[in-house]
Amino acid sequence: MASRLASPLAIPDEGEIDLFEVMSALTDPVRRAIVSSIAAEPGRACSSDDFGVSKSTLTRHWRILRESGLIRQEVDGTRHRNWVRREELDRRFPGLMDLVLDQRP
Repeated sequence: MASRLASPLAIPDEGEIDLFEVMSALTDPVRRAIVSSIAAEPGRACSSDDFGVSKSTLTRHWRILRESGLIRQEVDGTRHRNWVRREELDRRFPGLMDLVLDQRP
């Protein structure tokens, strides 16, 4: 049986990141908290904190952030490591991440 982490994660290329999908992902306060947390601690594992929601809800938040292009996830054994795609987002939407990260979750 293949691992549930064996298939590649869906992450849009830089040119495919859509401003409206990014903004939609950022409307949720839990997702903003996740982005702030990853920005402060790059490479953080998904299981590092529950952000006050159930595991299944948290999994959905991670997927939305990844598929919107806000974060990059890499498989590391049985965990996902996470990074904000800051450089790509700054090139695509200059100043956006400064505004997002200056806000308190």
